[in-house]
Amino acid sequence: MNLKHHKDNKGFSWSMRDGSFDYLSDDQINLFDSDGYLVVENAFDNSLISEIIRNIDPYEFNVTEALKGLDEGKFFISRAEEITFTTHLVTQSDELKEFSRHEVFSNLCKDLIGNDVRLYWDQAVYKKPGTLDEFPWHQDNGYTFVEPQAYLTCWVALTDTDEFNGCPWIMPGLHKQGTLHHEITDLGYEINLDSSKAVPLPLKAGSIAVFSSLTPHRTGPNTSENIRKAYILQYAPEGAVRKISHSLTEPVNDQSRQYLILKEGQKV
Repeated sequence: MNLKHHKDNKGFSWSMRDGSFDYLSDDQINLFDSDGYLVVENAFDNSLISEIIRNIDPYEFNVTEALKGLDEGKFFISRAEEITFTTHLVTQSDELKEFSRHEVFSNLCKDLIGNDVRLYWDQAVYKKPGTLDEFPWHQDNGYTFVEPQAYLTCWVALTDTDEFNGCPWIMPGLHKQGTLHHEITDLGYEINLDSSKAVPLPLKAGSIAVFSSLTPHRTGPNTSENIRKAYILQYAPEGAVRKISHSLTEPVNDQSRQYLILKEGQKV
């Protein structure tokens, strides 16, 4: 597949961390290396997921109400009655901050990133019933260019999700090209991909789709009668920087929301 690279993607080479892996199986590691994703089934029990939803729902409600007050009820990729993005929840909830440090995430990060890791970003994404538009093919590093380009996205299903209510779909293998060129559309940044080789990732509540920031993914429509709820936490290696302009970068170390979760291989 001949795709155009992002203008800042120069000399990229995909690699995996050297060393032994303590949490993930060899098959999971090999799948992540070859295809750019893996799934951790039943990572969290129902009681914890219920608590996470209880913490997130009021903040998402406020975001929805704020969007309703805007022209056409939307702002960039958020649409009040269709899809909302509630960001930086760890700055507002001690419970969600503690969840971001859960040993499941620190174990994943140690195996897939290394010994010194920070939370990069967190957001709840709620896809409302009757949402017919997909969220288009994109890489997370296509929205804001981060160096090193490969960081980790943990897509936590808060409700059961499948092909009918907006589960993630993955395009395997393309992560090895680095960040690709994205077009800006009304629905979000988009890579024009042939979906015939896409892999759906249906998830039970409490399971995680784990993928590279370079793995193209999308979510489809929600044709169900319920809100599809997900909480997305992203983790980057210590020393990562975010590109602001052609010549300006910003370190990923805002202590209020980009704190260390691993230091010298130990959970912080």
